[in-house]
Amino acid sequence: MRFEFFIAARYLRAKRRQAVVGVITAISVIGVAAGVASLIIALAITNGMRRDLQERLVGSTSHVDLMRVAGDGIRDWRPLLERLRGVPHVVAAAPGLYGQVLISKGARSGGGLVKGVIPADEKTVGDLLQSVVQGSASALEPLARGAAPCADGARPRNDCGAGVSREIPPIVIGQDMADTLGAKVGDGVLVTSPQGELTPLGLVPKYERFQVAGIFKSGFYQYDSSYAFLGLADAQSLFSEPDLISVISFKVDDLYHADRVGRAIEDAAGKGFQTTNWMEQNRELFRALKLEQVVTFIVLALIVCVAALNILIALTMMVMEKTRDIAVLMSFGVRADQVRRIFLMQGLLISVIGTLLGLIVGYGLSWLGGHYRFIRLDAAVYSIDYLPFAPRVLDAVIVAAVSLGVSLIATIYPSASAAKVLPAEALRYE
Repeated sequence: MRFEFFIAARYLRAKRRQAVVGVITAISVIGVAAGVASLIIALAITNGMRRDLQERLVGSTSHVDLMRVAGDGIRDWRPLLERLRGVPHVVAAAPGLYGQVLISKGARSGGGLVKGVIPADEKTVGDLLQSVVQGSASALEPLARGAAPCADGARPRNDCGAGVSREIPPIVIGQDMADTLGAKVGDGVLVTSPQGELTPLGLVPKYERFQVAGIFKSGFYQYDSSYAFLGLADAQSLFSEPDLISVISFKVDDLYHADRVGRAIEDAAGKGFQTTNWMEQNRELFRALKLEQVVTFIVLALIVCVAALNILIALTMMVMEKTRDIAVLMSFGVRADQVRRIFLMQGLLISVIGTLLGLIVGYGLSWLGGHYRFIRLDAAVYSIDYLPFAPRVLDAVIVAAVSLGVSLIATIYPSASAAKVLPAEALRYE
């Protein structure tokens, strides 16, 4: 094999009688490098999108949510919450009360999803309250507003049903919602709930004024533009649901087994309850990203196929140029299979050089894009505000294997043609 490799390397370095052969060889190397680099960058982008979306989704929300099948809310939830905290693989649990509202400030308004929470518990299952960039989420604790202690003497919390002071209750909103409303920390906003009061004139929506105590920024547009947090007692008052919650959120020790833990939570909760997990809630999103990755790989792999055609053309012309040399070698006793391997090696060398250059360029550009984040995105469209890159070693192995495999297939015909050269016929007119 050393002999074949030596001759193949010499043929690549040798000066050409026909300059076009050298040009096509260089184009073949550049084509393979361009295809490999494009594949690496495209896969890095799709992996980065998937990674960032997953991290932000999982970090911002709970892994498992428990709700009533009938949708009538969970009553007597405190003993249930304490019991479910003991389910294996459950790390933390927190109660919550969800409701759709209209939030307005002056002439500006926007729809939002309000969640009534106990801040100390909510921070153990999600990171949104820990991403407050202006103000503080601690104002949601009734202790910070001079609440009366619980009847059992425990520390005042939103879940003890204690009375609160008559000052304006606090609300924490997302950065994009704050920009839409033109609201800052300390400003008052009007929160209108469709779950109003029945009067002789019909159902009148209930509204209440809140003071912006904090603004969070998760970097995920869906949350920053539509989520808001209230103290649990304030949310129960707004929705006229005393001592009722709509969901119990859980954090588990292995997020990829959230479905299994969810079934265990359902069994422990009893009949009338159902769970949903982060994978079910975002299944369509991740399925679309996976499909996009596959389609991108197939489309960009065509660039490698085009480069392989260039390799086929370059080797075919090289066989025509080196016909006399092949005949001389065969007259000295070089076997046909050795001649075949010479041109197989030559095509493989072109592919290896192009693949290595493509991997270097692809990973270099991916690192620069991931480190400096110089490609900005519209968060309203893509949910994140920059283009993420996450190159993986496995992608390099797959891309290199595809590149070398396609290029090797392209060498079959010219190498077989070289092996069929007849020395007497090739040297007859020399």
